[in-house]
Amino acid sequence: MFGTWQSGASPPRLPPPALLVEERRGNMLQELSNWFWQERLWFPKGLGWADLEDRDGRIYAKGQDLWVVLPIALAFLIIRQIFERTVALPLASLLGVKETVRLQVSPNPTLESFYCNHSKNPAQSSVVSLCKQTGCSERQIQRWFRRRRNQDRPSVLKKFKEASWRFTFYLIAFIAGLATLIDKPWLYDLKEMWEGFPVLTLLSSQYWYYMIELGFYVALLFSVASDVKRKDFNEQIVHHLAAIVLLSFSWCVNYIRAGTLVMLLHDSSDYFLESAKMFNYAGWRSTCNCIFIIFAAIFIVTRLVIFPFKILYCTWVYPVTIYEPFFGYYFFNGLMFVLQLLHIFWAVLIIRMAVRFLTNNEKIDDERSDKEETDESEEEEEDGKKKQQKNGAVQNGHVAYNNNHCKSE
Repeated sequence: MFGTWQSGASPPRLPPPALLVEERRGNMLQELSNWFWQERLWFPKGLGWADLEDRDGRIYAKGQDLWVVLPIALAFLIIRQIFERTVALPLASLLGVKETVRLQVSPNPTLESFYCNHSKNPAQSSVVSLCKQTGCSERQIQRWFRRRRNQDRPSVLKKFKEASWRFTFYLIAFIAGLATLIDKPWLYDLKEMWEGFPVLTLLSSQYWYYMIELGFYVALLFSVASDVKRKDFNEQIVHHLAAIVLLSFSWCVNYIRAGTLVMLLHDSSDYFLESAKMFNYAGWRSTCNCIFIIFAAIFIVTRLVIFPFKILYCTWVYPVTIYEPFFGYYFFNGLMFVLQLLHIFWAVLIIRMAVRFLTNNEKIDDERSDKEETDESEEEEEDGKKKQQKNGAVQNGHVAYNNNHCKSE
């Protein structure tokens, strides 16, 4: 009468608290997933996930297909290491890529600590303070920091290997993408990308085109920490993330036709840029300049004309003539606008370099990269400062002598 079990029987076992918490967490995640993937968010009114179920021998894209991107990205990281050793290095030797001989700094714990913990480019007040701490002259301090910065800069050979790897992929990807789309009607009439949406049958060529491109961008995101860091590093990260999210989302909701056009458009100019870099690192200035001008022309036409006025028009303006706007429509086009803003940012840099080359006949250098610093450049700068200060020093009747010698130089 005092319980629900008989005398001598063991009481029912309750699940442990940790199991209850895990079960509740799983239920919350499931509810969040169900809310996030609501049909009304990602499809036009009257359409949904049921329309993308395989039937009658027709196969459609599914979100779980994207798991194959991870092993493909890992394979790209491995293939890249093999490529750089077996192809890029011999090619660099063939093109005459030469390493710059860099002078090593003498060990100095005080300067090294300041370099790592405070600044790689010390202000004048910091230089004076370091002179007192180390017994070095200002010129010796500046020379030490300049050489130390050069040590951290990536070598020309490293830059060449990276450029040759990206050139190879972009060229192959462009040729493969063109072969995939050459007989597709939406390549010539962009409105065809919405014909029958979202019930668009997935072709095997489209599947591999998507997975390989996505795998490459994921691999780039993994290797970005070890690659050469340029001044547009943050913009590159945003571009990689936007490209990955854009392609993944377009795959899940069957915007595949639009996605293939975006990939083909981007690959059409990138291999020209990477080849220009390769010849630049090899010292082939004329070849580099000619290829860069071709790249600049293709980039401007594809990214500032075709992308906004053709592709973006057919993803932003044309669909509302067929369907009522929905969240997926705004989300997809928001990512497209992010790419367009990045296109404008890079176009400004490209046009600036092209104008300087065409008007002044200067060699083309990547404005995103730090320039190598030389001892001669600083000595000339110091000599100029001394000449400006010479008259003042003589008028005062004193000539400044510096008998300090750096202990670590």
